[in-house]
Amino acid sequence: DVQLQASGGGLVQPGGSLRLSCVASGFALDDYGIGWFRQAPGKEREGVSFINVGRKFYADSVKGRFTISRDNAKNTVYLQMNSLKPEDTAVYYCARAPRLPFSLWWSPTYYNHWGHGTKVTVSS
Repeated sequence: DVQLQASGGGLVQPGGSLRLSCVASGFALDDYGIGWFRQAPGKEREGVSFINVGRKFYADSVKGRFTISRDNAKNTVYLQMNSLKPEDTAVYYCARAPRLPFSLWWSPTYYNHWGHGTKVTVSS
């Protein structure tokens, strides 16, 4: 049974940091790309970052602040978020993509399994 479990969200002040985790079960990370998405109230879901076979991609809005990584031994993908801003407030999801054109990593269309989200609130 394929599952993705996201965790690590919470309330943090502007400029603070959080690390999100996405634990995968029922499949090996090596065989798939994993993306992080977020959805703020009233907005569409947007791609934040993606990792697959050593390739990493980031949305322009998070470049230089967020870092994606993976630990295959733990079947876990991480999203380290630094210098958080109020506009980063959203529910964050991780998702699995069996294959996709790298130029479209940000499109939810290519992802076939989604975890439940974890809420991130950046506020003073």
